[in-house]
Amino acid sequence: QVQLVESGGGLVQAGGSLRLSCVASGVTFSMYTMAWFRQAPGKEREFVAAISWSGGSTYYADSVKGRFTISRDNARNTVYLQMNGLKPEDTAHYYCAAKLRGGPYDLLVLYNYWGQGTQVTVSS
Repeated sequence: QVQLVESGGGLVQAGGSLRLSCVASGVTFSMYTMAWFRQAPGKEREFVAAISWSGGSTYYADSVKGRFTISRDNARNTVYLQMNGLKPEDTAHYYCAAKLRGGPYDLLVLYNYWGQGTQVTVSS
């Protein structure tokens, strides 16, 4: 059974930092592209960042570029999202996702597996 379990969310003031983690089980983690998406109340789920199976390539939404960093540790079956310079508009439920197929990294429907998410709230 495939499981993605996120952690690290919380309440932080604007300008602060958080690091999200996502631990995968039931999959050969190193074969999967991993990504973070987020969904704010009343909005659609949107792409945040993705990392290739090797960690050699990373991709970011324009809204987080320069502030967020995605990384992975294949030995620990874990993907991370370091979030710095947080803004109130970053407030959302953050989801970890895994995909085996190719195609655009920001295309939600291509992802095979999803976690339950972790809430990030940024106060002004």
